[in-house]
Amino acid sequence: MGGLQGTNMKPDRMAWWHGLVFLVIVAAIVAMDIISKEWIISNIPLGGSLPEMGRLTFVHVQNTGSAFGLFTNQAFLLSIVAIAGLVVVLLFFRYLKELGFAGSIALSLIFAGALGNLVDRLRLGYVTDFIYVRIWGNVYWPAFNVADSAITIGALSLAVIALANLRKKHEAKPEAGKKDA
Repeated sequence: MGGLQGTNMKPDRMAWWHGLVFLVIVAAIVAMDIISKEWIISNIPLGGSLPEMGRLTFVHVQNTGSAFGLFTNQAFLLSIVAIAGLVVVLLFFRYLKELGFAGSIALSLIFAGALGNLVDRLRLGYVTDFIYVRIWGNVYWPAFNVADSAITIGALSLAVIALANLRKKHEAKPEAGKKDA
């Protein structure tokens, strides 16, 4: 029950609260993703860009593949993979309670990002990417969007949370094995 540490809430109430937070985050991220993509589609011609602002440029790119342009023109396959991924995230949310509140937030970010890109893929046959970041010189990170950002932040957060939980469990095991003298 690691998700309940430091709270006075009962498990059922905590699960309800985590579910509500999950839904609110998913709705907010998907809305921001759709609104931002629609703004880009309406205001920047395909292949066009706005002037660079520091290391950031807004561009209009149609990505028919997955991350980094892999699996180009495989909208059906990528949609099936995304739906399977959404189901897996929901199962994690349901059954991995030891990840706690932070884990719920991380999973909601992953779910929201996958859903945002799936909406694009089903509606348009591609995903609109528009954030282009210059790393150094003329080296740029591939264009991405709000949904991609949510997936990345959620996945990195989930990895840190899972590793911290594993570390806690590993540190607790030697203590349980000690005998009183």
